[in-house]
Parts: sequence; C-alpha cells; structure tokens
Amino acid sequence: MKKTLFATALTFALASPAFAHQCPSLMAEIDAAMATTTADEAVKAQVTALYTSGKAKHEAGDHDGSVADLDAAKALLGI
Repeated sequence: MKKTLFATALTFALASPAFAHQCPSLMAEIDAAMATTTADEAVKAQVTALYTSGKAKHEAGDHDGSVADLDAAKALLGI
C-alpha cells in the first residue's frame, strides 16, 4: 500500500512541471490564431479575457487554472 501511495505521489509531482511548460505553448497557439482569425469582435474580446486570465494564473503558479482558461480560449477560436 505504501508503494502505491508513493508511486501516485511521485506521478503527480512529476506531472506538475509538465503543465507549467504547456502554458507558454498554448499562449503561442492563441497568439498565432488571433493574428489570422476572422472571428467577430465579441469572440476576440472573450479570447483576450481568457488569455489574460490564463497568463496571470500561469505566472501565479496555478497551471491547472491557466490551462483551463487557455483551452477555453482555443475552443472559442476553433483550434
């Protein structure tokens, strides 16, 4: 049982940095899509708000929250 708990804890510890490194790539995808999107201004405003929120969460260390916001922004852009 102790080995299972240790293995689970180790898995989460190693996965956390992966989320941290995912945020910048998601932001880059959104930046590229915003440069060529034909979405209306309301959608662009929503994407910008989610991007700003995701970036702030990333900088604060909340990578799960950041990824959630950035994924929502990508969904609005259809990417």
